[in-house]
Amino acid sequence: MGQKVSPKAIRLKMSESWKSLWFSDKKYSDQVVEDIKIKSRLSKELKSAFLSDITIDRDANTITINIFSSRPGVIIGRGGSGSEKIKKLIENKSRSRVKVNIFEVKKPDIDPEIVAQSVALQLEKRFPFRRAIKQALEKSRDAGAKGVRIQVAGRLNGADIARREKVQFGTIPLSSFDKEIKYGTAHALTTYGIIGVKVWIYLGEGRK
Repeated sequence: MGQKVSPKAIRLKMSESWKSLWFSDKKYSDQVVEDIKIKSRLSKELKSAFLSDITIDRDANTITINIFSSRPGVIIGRGGSGSEKIKKLIENKSRSRVKVNIFEVKKPDIDPEIVAQSVALQLEKRFPFRRAIKQALEKSRDAGAKGVRIQVAGRLNGADIARREKVQFGTIPLSSFDKEIKYGTAHALTTYGIIGVKVWIYLGEGRK
């Protein structure tokens, strides 16, 4: 049962941080729901930008949205039109002023969220799943990861019975909290149903 816990939640304040960086005594639940809706909407709108993370900060009158992507140019658009569109999209749903910051992910091959999305995209394009996960693993290994595990589950290659397959390189010390292990998920919408993708990447010693 030790591996059932979320690798992100159990490492909060060690190698992971909160995604909503604010506190409120009033309307707390409403703001949490609003954060979830903002992240869900942006994830759908910006799917082609390969998002690594979205964090949200709030003060009295402003919502600050930090978007981390391996393709920031796709989000910003020509002359900043893309980021302005995002800003107006959120402001129309919220009563607060919105500020959008966009950051580039320098090493996407060792970012588990981006790796998972890349594998899912290939599965949607009907790439053989074994080739897709092996290529992703090799790229992460070459980029400097000390350990990589990629798992896919569902009706792989259109099989009648759903199953789970995984590949691994190096070690993934999930029980050692002083190790920096990143975790990401994605899902591929195929003609045979949804295929889930999970990625664990071990980067070395975490913060003490």
